[in-house]
Parts: sequence; C-alpha cells; structure tokens
Amino acid sequence: QLSCLLRMVTLHGIPKDLDSYPKDLLLFLSPSDYAGTGSCSQFFINVGKANVDVLPREAPRRQQLLLEALACLRIPGTQINGENAEILGRLVCDLGGEYIRSSAGSLLKDLSHCGSFLPDQEEAIRDVISSGNTTFGPPAAWSAFTLSELSGLIPVLDHGILQQIPK
Repeated sequence: QLSCLLRMVTLHGIPKDLDSYPKDLLLFLSPSDYAGTGSCSQFFINVGKANVDVLPREAPRRQQLLLEALACLRIPGTQINGENAEILGRLVCDLGGEYIRSSAGSLLKDLSHCGSFLPDQEEAIRDVISSGNTTFGPPAAWSAFTLSELSGLIPVLDHGILQQIPK
C-alpha cells in the first residue's frame, strides 16, 4: 500500500512538502529522490522516525537504506556516536554486532526500542553491557531508572548480567 501511495504522490515528481507525508512512505524512496527537498541527513532523520518494521528485516530495501544512511553520515568504520545514532533512529536496529561493540554503549538506549535482535546483536549487547564501559556503568551500579531506560534490552540480558543488578 505504501509503495502504491508513493507512486501516486510522486507521479508528477517529488513534492516539495514531502516532510508532511507519513514517514513510513520515505522507506520506499532513496536519498537522491529526496535531494530536491532537503539533505540526505534530513532524509535519514525522517526515515529514522519511520516504522522500519514495515519492511522485513531481510528485505533488500531495508538493508539498502542502512547502507545509504551510513554513507550519507560518512561513517568510515563501525563506530557510531550518539548524534549519528539519533539520526539513524530505528535503523540502528539493523546494525550488526561489530557496530554495537565498536560504539561502546552509545547505541544501547536506541537499541532498547528495537522489537527483536539477531543472535550476533544479542551477543554484542551483552558484551557491551558486561564491559561496564557505557554511560550506564556496570550492571552492579544500575538503578530502577537505568532499567527503565534499557527496558527493551532486558530480554537479551543473560543470568550473569541479571545477577549483578541490585535488587
């Protein structure tokens, strides 16, 4: 339905008020399509607010969006800072374990909004949390507030991490 709607909306070119359309519609555009109405980073800020789950995780379009976002943000390696994580929005849910490990905790809060994880992502999240080198500190120093901030990651935590969290 969204791709059909996009065809109708863009029948006579990309509308100048594209930002006023539902964000999910942008999942079917590329940054070059959007160039007339804004920058690629603005495009990915809007895409990051979309429900990426409209596209299956394995969908080539969803994988292409992540690659285009990383190129747009000029992220040379696998380390993503908090500012870029904010721009990526829901696209952080598709980052592999190497990005999660290299980003040393700057992705945890964003990852907590993801619905599910692949096994390598889960392992990377546990590694980062176990290291204690995050803005949240080691699990032994966590509070109820920390748990609420990371609530979406609780299913990923293993017994060893859960035991460290104060009652």
